[in-house]
Amino acid sequence: MFFGLTIEKLLLIGVIAAVLIGPERLPRYAEGLAHWAGRARDFLRGARSRVKEEMGPEFDDVDWRKLDPRQYDPRRIIREALLDDAPVPTVKAAATAASVTAAMTAAGAAAMDRGDGSRAVSTPFDSEAT
Repeated sequence: MFFGLTIEKLLLIGVIAAVLIGPERLPRYAEGLAHWAGRARDFLRGARSRVKEEMGPEFDDVDWRKLDPRQYDPRRIIREALLDDAPVPTVKAAATAASVTAAMTAAGAAAMDRGDGSRAVSTPFDSEAT
């Protein structure tokens, strides 16, 4: 049940409330509770009909059990995201990436060569950093 309340606990609360309220006021409180429950039921019916009206015919197509927040399992979501196939690169994109990599390698080798056969050691440089 809600908040760990069982039927036995609710009955005990009801008996204690009946004793505290007393037999004179109990019918009035019971009537007020029935009135409140009826208003809550009418509110929920109105909310459902309004959602159905605003969504139109798609309302019947929605799988409401799938949208239940109790079905949320972060481990399953991450597992499914990791198991999704990565997009397959196109031939043109692969050729462009290979040519860029080759050009960068050649430029890096030329910049590193001192001309006397020895190679200079360079540190990475980020032109966009401060």
